[in-house]
Amino acid sequence: MRGLIAATALLAGVQAAVDPIVIKGSKFFYKNNGTQFFMKGVAYQQEVNSNTTSTTSDEINITDPLADSTACKRDIEYLKKLKTNTIRVYAIDPKKDHKDCMTALADAGIYVVADLSEPGLSINRDDAEWTTTLYDRYTSVIDELMQYDNTLGFFAGNEVSNQPNNTLASAFVKAAVRDSKAYIKSKNYRAVGVGYATNDDADIRENLANYFDCGNAEDAIDFWGYNIYSWCGDSSFKESGFDVRTKEFEKYNVPVFFAEYGCNTPRPRLFTEVGALYGDEMTGVWSGGIVYMYFEEANEFGLATVSNGKVTTNKDFDNLSKEIAKATPSGVKMADYNPTNTAAASCPTVKSGKWEAESDPLPPVANAQLCSCMMDTLSCTVADKATEDDFGDMFGYICGQKDGKYCAGINRNVTAGAYGSYGMCSAKEQLAFALNAYVKDVPNGCSFKGKATSKQATATPTASGCSSLLKEAGAAGTGSVTSAPKASGSGSSGSSNSTGAASGLTVPALGMGLSAYIFGAVASGMAMILL
Repeated sequence: MRGLIAATALLAGVQAAVDPIVIKGSKFFYKNNGTQFFMKGVAYQQEVNSNTTSTTSDEINITDPLADSTACKRDIEYLKKLKTNTIRVYAIDPKKDHKDCMTALADAGIYVVADLSEPGLSINRDDAEWTTTLYDRYTSVIDELMQYDNTLGFFAGNEVSNQPNNTLASAFVKAAVRDSKAYIKSKNYRAVGVGYATNDDADIRENLANYFDCGNAEDAIDFWGYNIYSWCGDSSFKESGFDVRTKEFEKYNVPVFFAEYGCNTPRPRLFTEVGALYGDEMTGVWSGGIVYMYFEEANEFGLATVSNGKVTTNKDFDNLSKEIAKATPSGVKMADYNPTNTAAASCPTVKSGKWEAESDPLPPVANAQLCSCMMDTLSCTVADKATEDDFGDMFGYICGQKDGKYCAGINRNVTAGAYGSYGMCSAKEQLAFALNAYVKDVPNGCSFKGKATSKQATATPTASGCSSLLKEAGAAGTGSVTSAPKASGSGSSGSSNSTGAASGLTVPALGMGLSAYIFGAVASGMAMILL
């Protein structure tokens, strides 16, 4: 746990160097001088896929761009040549020290927008869930970067729903927005926004923008990032569709900006869109944008090649430098700005194959304390010898009995019914809950060939808060738990003692997802491992 003195010292190290960015209505402003802030940004990260949605990947080597102070300070000199005032990073290691880089960025007047996820710990569009494990990842990044005044905001997801058949995943991202915002508030951090970065998909872009903005303000995004690549070559405001996108967001009530832009066909990129983005046709709606990306890699979007510590810029860099130098957006003063835009009047209508994410209810709050309390009440749980393969087989069998009765408390597919209260627990905790429900109906059922084990249950756990949490969840785990998790100094969502499953294991959602899971297990001849 970080000491209060150490955290205060780190914070004091950058406070004087940079004026924090705040949100008022649909615009960003410098907090102290009140000038409107327009992002002139560059995506800054190597060796990580910016569109990662997998939670099943093996160990992935992530180059944390904010932890290497030598490289960071080297690259700042080139970012300054591009008039950069914002960088976007897609994954950091919250256990590393970021003081030197963040301070150097602050001294250069550069702010940071950070994605909260990482490959292997992110919301999977094809098997979405919002869990205590993901919550711990998100809050640990928040804790680390909230030490610095040049942290501008966070993305709770990036292009998670990218076509109509996976829009259900947006419900879990919105739950992540809700819980991340609540965590920031609970820790008494300064007001820093949590947003979402969307792709430019014609079939769902309007519903996505409305979905994340509608309903309770506590659940809604604080800003909207748009990954857009429709201006290719020497295009125009109208030919690129920028005119239509601008019209669509003119009534949006939170800041909107390009979270990624810079079509690379043809190449070299001309970046003539910069003149439009920072010109009078767009600055009334858009707060600038972030060019993808600094490092040249196989995808050929880079502005510079780094080899053996040496930076070589390319023609894209030169063209962007020329265009951004001419960008002089005209804004308003915060004191003179009176927002009139309001949140989306209604949430998108749920329609199969078109839009499937409900806004009410959202998936349950990720609350590890509730999971820990629940585990204390079980008389049958998962044995330590059970492997991830065993987990899959046991889930497949138990959840396939009695029309999913035993797994109602861990259900996370809202199209098949209400969310289960424990669907946000670790995989091991979810399996333990389902297993315990199953053995109540099956004499001597706590076996599964040694993969399950009996334990002493506590009818009424005495830990603080357990009684009320368990009452909200209900005996079947189908109640609505609204209590927020306890905030801690380390970003942990509670005090669960369960080690859970490895992050690579996902739990089957009830409904079609579960059917596929069961049939796959049966076909392999492995589901019938019980008793």
